[in-house]
Amino acid sequence: MLHREGKATIFITLLVLGIINFPIIQFLPDMVWLQNIVLFISLVLLIIVLQFFRNPSIQVTEGENLVISPADGKVVVIEEVDEDEFFKGKRLQVSVFMSPFNVHVNRNPISGIVKYFKYHPGKYLVAWHPKSSTENERTTTVIEKSNGVQILFRQIAGALAKRIVWYVKEGQAAKQGGEMGFIKFGSRVDIFLPLDAKVKVELNQKVKGGRTILAEI
Repeated sequence: MLHREGKATIFITLLVLGIINFPIIQFLPDMVWLQNIVLFISLVLLIIVLQFFRNPSIQVTEGENLVISPADGKVVVIEEVDEDEFFKGKRLQVSVFMSPFNVHVNRNPISGIVKYFKYHPGKYLVAWHPKSSTENERTTTVIEKSNGVQILFRQIAGALAKRIVWYVKEGQAAKQGGEMGFIKFGSRVDIFLPLDAKVKVELNQKVKGGRTILAEI
């Protein structure tokens, strides 16, 4: 299944590839070797774009005391930090880096009410840069559980990711594992947990959005 966010990009890709291939086939009929090379490169590019926008059906991991990964990717940060935008204090940060080859659907890590949301325009530093969390284009979302515990997570654009999409707004109910957004072409998601959270992942571990348990709270 392909994600709806890919419709325009896939259409443009097909159009451009058609414009490139048609003249070669039409006006250079004897250069079969060139036609084959261009066609092969075109198919590879199309497959890359299609796989980027894939949206596989998944069985969401659910649990009242569980924080699940909001994205597919690799854990690149687990550390205690100062969160200055919303909490104004120390939190445990877990960051997941998404390569261009990961599924880029973003999902709610817990169920609850969206207590805070803000979009920040910004730079496009590489997603693993230490300042990308505070200087890149990003969104900040805080979901509050029924028991008052709050989880903050950020969608962060990277050097290739030039468009962040989100489907949440303040006051809205969020369901654990439900789609909350999409980031195009490589990026990162930061999750900020209470200090007493029990982290269940390790650095460099590969995680799956909506399925891998990041922590217990």
